[in-house]
Amino acid sequence: MENTIENKKVIFSGIQPSGELTLGNYLGAIKNWVSLQDEFDCYFCVVDLHAITVRQEPKDLRKRTLEVLAIYIASGIVPEKNTLFIQSHVPAHSECAWLLTCNTYMGELSRMTQYKDKSQRYGDSICAGLFTYPVLMAADILLYNTDLVPVGQDQKQHLELSRDIANRFNNTYSPTFKVPDPYIPKVGAKVMSLQDPTKKMSKSDDNANSYILIMDPPEVIRKKVSRAVTDSIGVINYCAEQPGVKNLIDIICAIKGSTPSELVEFYKGKGYADLKKDAAEAIIEELAPVQAKVNELLSNKKYLEEIYKSGADKANYVANKVLRKMQKKIGLIPR
Repeated sequence: MENTIENKKVIFSGIQPSGELTLGNYLGAIKNWVSLQDEFDCYFCVVDLHAITVRQEPKDLRKRTLEVLAIYIASGIVPEKNTLFIQSHVPAHSECAWLLTCNTYMGELSRMTQYKDKSQRYGDSICAGLFTYPVLMAADILLYNTDLVPVGQDQKQHLELSRDIANRFNNTYSPTFKVPDPYIPKVGAKVMSLQDPTKKMSKSDDNANSYILIMDPPEVIRKKVSRAVTDSIGVINYCAEQPGVKNLIDIICAIKGSTPSELVEFYKGKGYADLKKDAAEAIIEELAPVQAKVNELLSNKKYLEEIYKSGADKANYVANKVLRKMQKKIGLIPR
């Protein structure tokens, strides 16, 4: 067993428990992770330390952290094949982040698009964590000798920074980190907002009709999809000029494994109502077994605790080896 794992490339990824997860998280990330677990040595983390860059209600954060873990497992991520853990249960993430912060430049962090967007919105009241969290993200990745990081378009810049930080540390102190590459899934669904299909579906959107939550009941899903913005063209095409229609086709394709051209052919002579009805039913059918399993897992907290504890044990072992190496090279006295 050890031998096979050693020969596998390492993948690291995580999702914040800062709100309930959406269909976009599921189709864009989690569903793809399921297909990676046989080929790679995967670390899937619930990144709770990232969530607190924005003030959280403590009881909600605890509840959602367990819910995200349950969603991972319910979606088909097998605990025995992967390392599933909660970020704050591995202190090396925070320690490594500080050591890397001291090797990162203010200019690099101020150029991060997400920071620029948020600082424009919040001004001087933005917390320092929102400025430095890309360094914590670099720590998350570099601690596990990660080869590949599944990234969407919006995180590419952060991965690029992780690579820069790793190279700088290696050049300053001698080779320490593996420099990670982006992993672009063969089929990556980018799910857009149902109300503004030019923007990515996001749980932080003010309009609840713009996103579908993984745990939304069928009647809510039907209602949200029926209200999805389309256009006045009235013909089902797959093109940039019809982003709303394109988004619904993408969702069906991601769930059913069909191609856009097959669906355009299928809907010839049919209207948007047919497309919306089919999209809603496809989503409901896909999420129903996940929702049932999540509810079952959340009623068995002891089992979830066993999973995150054994995951943290393995993650701590690997991360601490890398952290000790860093500390030694920097000149800190070993404890």
